[in-house]
Amino acid sequence: MKKALLIITTCLLAAGCSSNQVECLYNCKPTYPNQNGNINGGNINTGNVNNEQAMQALLAYLGVQVKKQWGDDEFLQAGKHRYVKYFDGYRTRAHIDFDNGKIYVSTVAQYAPEATLRKAIEETLLMPADPSQVDLFSDKSIPLNGKPFLLGQVKDQDNQDIQWPWRAGRFADYLIENKLKMKPLKRGNAYFVEIDMVSDHLEQREYQYADIIKRASKQYGISEELIYAIVKTESSFNPFAVSNAGAYGLMQVIPKTAGADVFKLVKNKPGIPTKDYLFDPANNIDTGTAYFYILKNRYLKEVRNPTTKHYSMISAYNGGTGGLLSTFDTDRKRAMDKLNQLQPDQAYWALTNKHPKLEARRYLEKVLNFQKEFQSL
Repeated sequence: MKKALLIITTCLLAAGCSSNQVECLYNCKPTYPNQNGNINGGNINTGNVNNEQAMQALLAYLGVQVKKQWGDDEFLQAGKHRYVKYFDGYRTRAHIDFDNGKIYVSTVAQYAPEATLRKAIEETLLMPADPSQVDLFSDKSIPLNGKPFLLGQVKDQDNQDIQWPWRAGRFADYLIENKLKMKPLKRGNAYFVEIDMVSDHLEQREYQYADIIKRASKQYGISEELIYAIVKTESSFNPFAVSNAGAYGLMQVIPKTAGADVFKLVKNKPGIPTKDYLFDPANNIDTGTAYFYILKNRYLKEVRNPTTKHYSMISAYNGGTGGLLSTFDTDRKRAMDKLNQLQPDQAYWALTNKHPKLEARRYLEKVLNFQKEFQSL
């Protein structure tokens, strides 16, 4: 028995636990919502793949290719709140800064840079809303089909939406003729244009996922306001979001931890979700919300006060259940007892001041502030 408790405590104090380790932590046969009308399909990886290592390998390869063209100082890669896509032998890139509402299309191509930029601007403005169509880790072209992801988030020189190739090309010509800039680099010159997104670009992206969020909220009993706040915090509603830790998509789901738990404990599926599966916005929001259901009804079910439980769920989504509990004690049972003795405001203070991870302290505060914003809408 002592050995079992030691394994459980070790697991909880780690950044995350695999579904095999936590299978019978509380109840061996928990009850979860029916999955009727399940929107999830896609690919399932049934192998023991370390997604963090796979992500690091992809980024390392990308870094080598990009630095050959741009140099070490100009290397830029995709992130949680930043879209970065390379083209044309890694000589050209599109960079969307979602936090500041800016789009930069740049090239270090020395032969016909204007023509190269024009094509990259068109592909960026018309890229499809389906992230599976965009390979962020290569220089492959983007297929221009379906509704553009940036539709409504960018206006052309006539203040019109950009939905069709002729309008994107016309706007690209305008930008190159009137807004083209040059920056000297160690290996030559970079040519670029800067595009302002509309003032309500964030709200425009929110609308794209309203139905998905409403469906996930109803299915798992997690408030829409909380889901919106998590997505805004994690990705600024960037469906192409990636992290060095191997998290993907709108809610930044890590396949081997939260993804594995959802597949095993909610979906009754083997393995873990793949990168392509989690880049799908519907799958991503469903998986992230299902993980909140697990936190609420399994890992944190012993937290008695509803407000304290709400704070705990948010903190654990970012820093893990182990990180949450270690804020109060190294022993899981004592930690839970101490947490239940606190008033919600005391628990909030502890999680925003004493959590072992600085990021987790800020995370709880940020999510709650965003949640208030969405409640007022």
